[in-house]
Amino acid sequence: MAAPKLKDDRRAEATGARIAAAPAPAGGFTAEARAAALARLTAMGLPGRRDEYWRYTDPAALVATEVAASAPFGEEAGIFDATDRLRVVFTDGVFDAEASDALEGSGLEIARLAEADGAADIHWAKGIYGVLEAAGQSPVERPFAAFGTYAATDGVLIRATAKAARPVAIEYRQTEGAAEVVLHHLVKVEEGAEVTLLETGTAAARFVSVMEVDVAAGGRFHHIRAQGRAHDRRAVTHVFARIAEGALFKSFTLAMNGRLTRNEAVLDIVGDDCLAHVAGAAVGDGADFLHDDTVFITHGAVGCESRQVFKKVLKNGATGVFQGKILVKEGAQKTDGYQISQSLLLDGDSQFLAKPELEIYADDVKCSHGSTSGAIDDTALFYLRSRGVPLADAQVLLVLSFLGDAIAEIEDADLQAAVVERLEGWLIRHR
Repeated sequence: MAAPKLKDDRRAEATGARIAAAPAPAGGFTAEARAAALARLTAMGLPGRRDEYWRYTDPAALVATEVAASAPFGEEAGIFDATDRLRVVFTDGVFDAEASDALEGSGLEIARLAEADGAADIHWAKGIYGVLEAAGQSPVERPFAAFGTYAATDGVLIRATAKAARPVAIEYRQTEGAAEVVLHHLVKVEEGAEVTLLETGTAAARFVSVMEVDVAAGGRFHHIRAQGRAHDRRAVTHVFARIAEGALFKSFTLAMNGRLTRNEAVLDIVGDDCLAHVAGAAVGDGADFLHDDTVFITHGAVGCESRQVFKKVLKNGATGVFQGKILVKEGAQKTDGYQISQSLLLDGDSQFLAKPELEIYADDVKCSHGSTSGAIDDTALFYLRSRGVPLADAQVLLVLSFLGDAIAEIEDADLQAAVVERLEGWLIRHR
């Protein structure tokens, strides 16, 4: 069958130039998946502003061959420094062995993609690499995810065989001003196993990442990510997950700063009686800030619960975007799907663009979605001020309260507290 024709020659030219400029690892066990991803990318082309799922977010800076420089950041005071964790550090996309811990831990098998791919033709990761990403290309095309599968230079391979003794922390550092980093991570949670994955730091001036997560029956996966500090960062990230019977998947992202950040989550619920929660808290200050959360959750089993909880606080012309969909397939009875996206606009110049969707083919379900924008509640503000709280402090308290529902999706109380502390510091600096 002939590949579908690209929509226009300009898109084909831009896609070809982007592919030509990217590294093209031959791969070992990933070679077949990389070739298939390249074929998908070439057929669909990189996105343009007229694409339905990119109409709120201009992808031009992500498509361009040249990378706009950003101020480099080395080691950053980490949000998770107080947490006992297994550290895996990438500096400008290159594994930093000196800064990392030994890649071993109780209940874990952990390795680097670059080493495992070159050393073995058969690996447990072969059954996942590019597989969940490919499945997630329908019904919505995700070209940058295909690019991430094709061009990834490294990543972390994590297999949880029991309850991991401590979280795995992927830490990104940037020292080059105009570098691009493409990484691909894989996580396999075996039956009854549990692992927490932390992500933090500035990866590059432009960052493309893909994470594929396969959670087996009864497995538990927790993901807490902090994106901050780099004001000029441009990033597009993807999380693809397959969630089996009785399993739990939870992902939370804290986003601060950045010129353009788009986080996509594509979750496929394939087993009965499981939970899939995705949440995010974003704060942005300035007309250069654009933050986009795009989520697609498919219910294909009975008695499952999904949650999408996203809150954004925007000021001085910042823009927030949320695109979320719940698809309930035929036969996925007793589905409980909940979606809420809300913004707090601290001035009249900022904007929040939302596109919530439900598509339901079963009749015994409970699904809801809502999206609101508003300002700080004057009554609550008056209450705090009447009790002696200064105006600036009262505003910080009310913003933290607004973000609370999203932060509450983090199960670990210490990690919750770390996120609140980092948010409070940002709000105090930007009040």
